Amino acid sequence: MRVTEIFHSIQGESSYAGQPCVFVRLTGCPLRCTWCDTDYAFHGGQECSLEVILEKVRAYDCHLVEVTGGEPLDQAESLPLMTKLCDAGYTVLLETSGAIDIAPVDPRIHVIMDVKCPGSDMTDRMHWPNLSALAVKDEAKFVLADRADYDWAREILARYDIASRCTVLFSPVFGSLEMRELAEWILADKLPVRLQMQLHKFIWAPDMRGV
Repeated sequence: MRVTEIFHSIQGESSYAGQPCVFVRLTGCPLRCTWCDTDYAFHGGQECSLEVILEKVRAYDCHLVEVTGGEPLDQAESLPLMTKLCDAGYTVLLETSGAIDIAPVDPRIHVIMDVKCPGSDMTDRMHWPNLSALAVKDEAKFVLADRADYDWAREILARYDIASRCTVLFSPVFGSLEMRELAEWILADKLPVRLQMQLHKFIWAPDMRGV
C-alpha cells in the first residue's frame, strides 16, 4: 500500500490524547475538506508491504497505533493491515472521514470517525449508515468551524442519538473557532460531549509534520 509517513509522537486527539502513539499515515483521500491540515498526504507516498509497515511499527516499541491519512479506508489493504496489528497485540485506532463504509473494519479496531459538518464542504459525502455502526469503543468527531457548524452538530447528535452509543468529540477548527467560545456553548446546552483540542499543535508548531 502507499504510505506517506510512519512516526512516533504524542496522540493529540480523541480520548487517547496525551499517550505515546505510532502513526501510520496512508496516502490518498477522496475528500477535500476546507480546513484539512494533512493535504500533503493526498498524493505521493511510498509503496510498502504489510511486512515492512509492521516492522517499522514494531521498532518504536509502543502499544498504541493509529492508522490515519488521508483516508486510510480508501486503500483496501488498510483492512488486513489493521487486523495484523490487532493480532500482534496493539491497541489500534482508525481515523476515518465517515465517507466510506466502516462495516468491513475488524471489530477490535477503535474507530474515530469524522462527522462532516457544513463548514467542511463535504457533508454530502457522508456515509450516514456509519453512525449506526459505531460501538461503545468508538468515537464520533465533529470538527467545527463556527456557530452554524455547532448548531448543525447538535441537531445531528440528537437525531442519531450518538452519545448513547459512543464518545462524542467536539473539536474547533484550529485558528478559526476559539476554544473558550466552543466550551461555553457546550456548557450552556449541557451537551454530553468531550471538548477536544489538537494537543500536538500546542506542543509543536501547528504546521509541523511527523508529530
